[in-house]
Amino acid sequence: MRRLRNVKIVATLGPASSTYEMIRALFDAGADVFRLNMSHGTHEDIASRHRIIREVETDVGRPIAILADLQGPKLRVGPFARGREELTEGQSFRLDLDDAPGDNTRVQLPHREIFEALEPGARLLVNDGKIRLRVREFGPDFADCTVEVGGTISDRKGVNVPDVVLPLAALSEKDLTDLEFACELGVDWLALSFVQRVEDVHEARALVKGRAAIMTKVEKPAAVREFDAILAASDGIMVARGDLGVELPVQNVPPIQKRLVRKCRAAAKPVIVATQMLESMIESPMPTRAEVSDVAAAIYEGADAVMLSAESAAGAYPVEAVETMNNVALEVESDPTYRDVVDASRGGPKRSVADGIVSAAREIAETADIKVICCYSQSGTTALLVARERPHVPIIAMTSKIGTARRLSLTWGLHCVKTQEVDRFKTAVLNSARASISEGFAQPSDYLVVTAGVPFGQAGTTNILRVASCDERRIIPADPE
Repeated sequence: MRRLRNVKIVATLGPASSTYEMIRALFDAGADVFRLNMSHGTHEDIASRHRIIREVETDVGRPIAILADLQGPKLRVGPFARGREELTEGQSFRLDLDDAPGDNTRVQLPHREIFEALEPGARLLVNDGKIRLRVREFGPDFADCTVEVGGTISDRKGVNVPDVVLPLAALSEKDLTDLEFACELGVDWLALSFVQRVEDVHEARALVKGRAAIMTKVEKPAAVREFDAILAASDGIMVARGDLGVELPVQNVPPIQKRLVRKCRAAAKPVIVATQMLESMIESPMPTRAEVSDVAAAIYEGADAVMLSAESAAGAYPVEAVETMNNVALEVESDPTYRDVVDASRGGPKRSVADGIVSAAREIAETADIKVICCYSQSGTTALLVARERPHVPIIAMTSKIGTARRLSLTWGLHCVKTQEVDRFKTAVLNSARASISEGFAQPSDYLVVTAGVPFGQAGTTNILRVASCDERRIIPADPE
């Protein structure tokens, strides 16, 4: 089954999308990657959804990526004696470690680490920033604040601390358990929440031990400040705009999104734009015009994937939400302006042999009458480099490793095919020609470009390119091997 677009769609599974019939319908509507949110559901629920995805994968005959999203530490206030209180602008309000039920003057914040990291003037944001507090005085077990934005504060609402780096590990005890469970289950990507520093990524990678690729969620201002190091340590990035929009001024988020997407593309690492993309479709069969424009903007920027959260996990119209994203993507990618924007953001000069090979592959494909670029890639490196070029022709990622094929399914433009292991470039060309025809990209009279790294099986050795006929009768005698 061939997609007619390059950007990928990530659909989150949940109560509204847990059966075989619904997950298959989501795939048929356009979902390429399924997200398992470890914040919700039991391990039994997660395992059941994972099993069904693999059943769908077998039935459709196409690799499907599975992304497990860790919850991260959750900072919350304690309970109130009356369940909720009204805070007014200018009043004083204390956060402390006392576990007594809260009232209009104070409430428990059972996180000593926050008090240890505070600075005078720091902001504390409650309930996704609806309540805004400014720290006046603090100690090891309290913070006296002035209410800058009032409203209703209620039991166990979340707290954000945007102005300081908290001495908290990105992986809570629950995350450590969930990480091991997800890796043993066999997910392809593991998304890390609450990342503040590059050491958080290194810690997770040491625990994952190569069993999944690391997708770092950028949702904290500290992660934006240290982004270059975090990107270098990660396999992919998720721009989690919801939390970014709480901890940063909302007008800062669009330029940050554009900057991060461009850096990810330059590094040949996939990037997902996520959060509130079609949020109105949780309850409505039609999105707002602003939401459609938001999805389109991420596609114009060259994002590898756009993501649905509650829209597909708990909404009333999960299939319609995926169909909407698919239709927006098809329309955007057929717009000549899309090509102008993507080509203009291709990046600066390349310096390695691999850079030269993939750049030449794109230029040849766009200059001659080439129908498809096929890249042989055991580790995924060659395929990622070709995708970074954003060529005008389709890309087939050929690999003998099903894990690589699944992981690459998240990347822009890659149609992933599991093939037999090869040890000669002639065989790779032959397999590429056969795949191009069988997957519906070319006819025997057409030509293709093949890239690979020789010797095969060594990561990062992209060093060979060939223009070949799709007619295998012309491949075998033409090669001196």
